[in-house]
Amino acid sequence: MPASAKTLRDLHHQPTVLRLPNAWDAGSARLFESLGATAIATTSAGVAWSQGYADGRVFPVEVAVSVAASIARLIKVPLSVDIENGYSDDPKTVAENVKRVLEVGAVGINLEDGPDAPQLLARKIEAIRNMASSSGLDVFINARTDVYLASLVAEDLRVEETLTRGRLYQQAGADGLFVAALVDVEQIKTIVQAIDLPINLLARPGLPVAAELARLGVRRLSAGSSVAQTLWGHAEQLARGFLEEGRSEPVTQSQLTYPQIQALFGR
Repeated sequence: MPASAKTLRDLHHQPTVLRLPNAWDAGSARLFESLGATAIATTSAGVAWSQGYADGRVFPVEVAVSVAASIARLIKVPLSVDIENGYSDDPKTVAENVKRVLEVGAVGINLEDGPDAPQLLARKIEAIRNMASSSGLDVFINARTDVYLASLVAEDLRVEETLTRGRLYQQAGADGLFVAALVDVEQIKTIVQAIDLPINLLARPGLPVAAELARLGVRRLSAGSSVAQTLWGHAEQLARGFLEEGRSEPVTQSQLTYPQIQALFGR
């Protein structure tokens, strides 16, 4: 049976934390699935870089849909696509963009507020819900607030601002709340207890391990662009050394074998 939004929704209501090592293309998605990932979510930054674009709401929707289609073709677990702000300020256009990724096999999305007014994200969520209802589609909407990530308000106001936005997004129809860059345990407790939505956190230095997050009531943990960034760093070091020294050993160590990689994509 193909993956569904219900399957993804159910993964957010378990005793354990849903762990997402965010993918950036079909190959990384298949690799992560083979390692036991129960769902795949994309990182918009990683996808943009892999396609030759900068991150930050400038990624062509057509390419985003194409990447989503290539991943959905390859995996069996639910796919959630990070569409940043929906690539438009018009809620109706955002809903149409979401419809396009759903039609190629995604069952969830990540949609952010960023510097925009929270009321705008709420209107986008409502438009997506209306689109899905009228089209006979279902979608898990993970609403990301950048209150912490972008320091949108003073530090002592961030919990209350997050709660205000979280309640607004929930009323609009969000299925989950992604509080990126939140790491403080007491603040995590407060937000989890005050918002009746699965809380998603972003992997950051100082964040408790997944087992502890589960005890705190967190339901989803995303790697974000961290895996992609780390691999870019390794690739930069390997290529630099190869270009400067011409030595074969460094670039042939600690690699998956050709047959191992081929097996990921076998029939």
